[in-house]
Amino acid sequence: MRAQHETTTRADRPALTPLTRGNPAALDVFSARLLPREDYFSAGHRACQGCAEALAVRLIHKVLGRNTIVATATGCMEIISSSYPDTAWKIPWIHVAFENAAAVGSGIEAGLRVLMRKGRLPKRRITVVAMAGDGGTADIGLQALSGMLERGHRMIYVCYDNEAYMNTGIQRSGTTPFGASTTTSPAGRASIGQQTWKKPMPAICAAHGIPYVATVNPSYPLDLAEKVKRAQQADGPAYLHVYAACPTGWRMAPDLAIEIGRLAVETGVAPLYEIVHGRLRLTQPTPKLRPLVEYLKPQGRFRHLLSEDYKDERAAIQARVAAEYAELERRAAADANR
Repeated sequence: MRAQHETTTRADRPALTPLTRGNPAALDVFSARLLPREDYFSAGHRACQGCAEALAVRLIHKVLGRNTIVATATGCMEIISSSYPDTAWKIPWIHVAFENAAAVGSGIEAGLRVLMRKGRLPKRRITVVAMAGDGGTADIGLQALSGMLERGHRMIYVCYDNEAYMNTGIQRSGTTPFGASTTTSPAGRASIGQQTWKKPMPAICAAHGIPYVATVNPSYPLDLAEKVKRAQQADGPAYLHVYAACPTGWRMAPDLAIEIGRLAVETGVAPLYEIVHGRLRLTQPTPKLRPLVEYLKPQGRFRHLLSEDYKDERAAIQARVAAEYAELERRAAADANR
């Protein structure tokens, strides 16, 4: 259990990526100021220091704007944003159960459509968003999400993936990475930690044949903003999978959240891509992946993997990351030519 409770020290931190030198695209880390100024997810909420999920919520709703209705499953964002009698939301927002954000969002979208058809509401675009964490999406809420996608509701589903049930105590979920230590998959003498591989939620959603699927990361705000716009304009369901660094659950320094997000992309752990009507495009291609150990080292949940006892497992994880990224590159190249 020791690895579960360790956090990084300054000496453990990765060398900073060259944010501008030789990489103009990386300037977007400074460019959130180019987004709309109005916030619909306000300051003063109760998120942990360095919470990248809260940052992603703020950025996404800057782009979506005022004419938005949000259904939020039980989870971190519900707890930190709506403790009675306060709220961080400046737009219509409803807290729903762990498992049914997609179902409630579907009902809202259908209800608005009927009211506009009957003339009880003026016809205008109101964006409906259902949002949940990885547990409420990949595990408890998967059935409702699949039904929403199959029925073709014109709305956006956002999964904020911090790779465990952080709200209830850092328990493993279907998207917890192989080898991560959590409170229900603790690393120790008898276990490496999480023993299954991450559930591929973007691929599962894309298999429903929906118009738009994308992975986003608040460490790349302009990439995120463009994808949110495309999701909003999609003529049917759209799915956004947000990489949401969690300093508390990942046992790392709070000021590392943005850097870890960039390392996730540069090592191939969490590639950024979009799938538009079945055609995949890498939006932040990484021709040469950085070594996986640079991503693992700053995070206490992976501290045990740095031991020589786990060198074979490290190599296996590195090989899988490389193979999955190569498959994305292969598919992107094929889709570009059709």
